[in-house]
Amino acid sequence: MSPTPPSSVRRVACVGAGVIGGGWVAHFLARGYDVSAWDPAPDAEDALRRLITAAWPALEQLGPAEGASADRLTVAPALADAVADAEFVQESAPEKLELKRDLLARIDAATPPGVVIASSTSGYPMSDMQTTAATPGRLVVGHPFNPPYLIPLVEVAGGEWTDRAAVEWAAEFYAAAGKSVITMDRELPGFIANRLQEALWREALHMVANGEATVEDIDASITEGPGLRWAFMGPMLTFALAGGEGGMARMLDHFGPSLKSPWTRLAAPELDRALRDAVVDGCERAARGRTYAQLVAERDQGIIDVLRATGRLAGPAR
Repeated sequence: MSPTPPSSVRRVACVGAGVIGGGWVAHFLARGYDVSAWDPAPDAEDALRRLITAAWPALEQLGPAEGASADRLTVAPALADAVADAEFVQESAPEKLELKRDLLARIDAATPPGVVIASSTSGYPMSDMQTTAATPGRLVVGHPFNPPYLIPLVEVAGGEWTDRAAVEWAAEFYAAAGKSVITMDRELPGFIANRLQEALWREALHMVANGEATVEDIDASITEGPGLRWAFMGPMLTFALAGGEGGMARMLDHFGPSLKSPWTRLAAPELDRALRDAVVDGCERAARGRTYAQLVAERDQGIIDVLRATGRLAGPAR
């Protein structure tokens, strides 16, 4: 899609330099890119440089790329200047649909032909944002998590008018830039991780509103419970281990009826054969050939490592 292969990109533009945009700037600088940033706020440059200074000690612990330096940042006086020589553009404006539409159209008009432009939107489908761009085929979603310089995940998705080649190029670029990439086959408002976070968030608000749990109870229920496992195994494979050596198939067959129990205010999907098989097959793929015993050992060691790393268990991590 882009004139430059994903692994050969050296010049990145970041439009919007707030918490997310500034986090992207810090990430790209630490990965050895030249970064040009633009933000219309009058104090944007000072705030951006403070953010990078604050983030750099953590980035040094991660191990910056060869040649990485905060000195490779240029703060441009105008949008057109920021994107004039860019080989990739990351937009991180506030979550206002009309603002996103207008800004992406302006970025599209000013960016060299063929260069992929990604939006950091946390919820809008690209189809809703690319409607006024002259060349919408190069516009994709590249949804990060805060802070982008530490959290590896980025969710990549196209819109109705996005070229598939642009989605594939963006996924390859993010992987080359050190991110963990989920490439989505279809648009989904809120994408994947935010929908899961939102479900947990809404149920937590219900419990607080109804006096069923305190804020402290809710946080502890995750940090001292399933959050320890989710850090390295995720909810699906974790549930598969609840089925013992029978895996997810046994877990669903045994605990499936509990979906009818009032454990959440979300309506459960019908656990028909198609859904059951899709979940079972997915867990088998996720296991990548590891046996039940191997997965249990991996889970147990992971929990120990997380407890030690967070100071809740004495002794060094392995």
